[in-house]
Amino acid sequence: MKRSILLLAFLLVCLSAKAHYMWLEVPTSARVNTQQTVKVFMGEYTYGVIEEVAGETFQSAKKFTLWAVSPAGKKSRLSIEQKENHFTAAFTPKEEGTYTFFLNNNEIDVIDYTQYDFGIFKTHYHAVAQMNVGDKVGATTIHNPEGITVKSLSTDANKIKLQVFYKGEPLANHETKTYISDQWAKESWTNEEGIIETTLPWPGEKYIVEVTKKEEVPGRYNGEDYEFIWHCVTYTKP
Repeated sequence: MKRSILLLAFLLVCLSAKAHYMWLEVPTSARVNTQQTVKVFMGEYTYGVIEEVAGETFQSAKKFTLWAVSPAGKKSRLSIEQKENHFTAAFTPKEEGTYTFFLNNNEIDVIDYTQYDFGIFKTHYHAVAQMNVGDKVGATTIHNPEGITVKSLSTDANKIKLQVFYKGEPLANHETKTYISDQWAKESWTNEEGIIETTLPWPGEKYIVEVTKKEEVPGRYNGEDYEFIWHCVTYTKP
């Protein structure tokens, strides 16, 4: 019995590691010429799991790039600094409007989860967040032509309205999940235009939307063969 319990615990830990995602946290609003902090986390927010940067799980996904895109479309790469359980980057907005922040990580070694009936795969993480400067609120922009991403369309603080894209095209009839803390989650499906719209039940909470997709195309990365690519994008609404 004790061995069975230990084996079950081990399986849950391993499967949980597969389900991990990366997400961004930025201030909801800001002022021009005032420095802001962008944070990068990895774990499972709804379960209160935040990985330590020095740990093996986060180290395997540390080759990410972090970008800011101004309302005028100017894209700049942000320099990151390592903290205990996240990375940070400083950013100072220079104009009013909606800024798009995105993380991209397509440099993760192949993982073999055949023993858990998931297969051998390569992971592609992406994450999006937005910051509104001044009174102007607009849509975010998309920047992941090789994978999955989302575009925020909402101007209502009590709603999430996103359009999901896969390789530049709207992703129709696809499952999405919205999380808050304390293991609350809501499943939604995109419409024919790839759009989901969710009214937030508890204003003031932090919500994370996750969308995943398997690209059933085999390949080879860093000398290792894989059966498919597991794409994952998150969008954070503080």
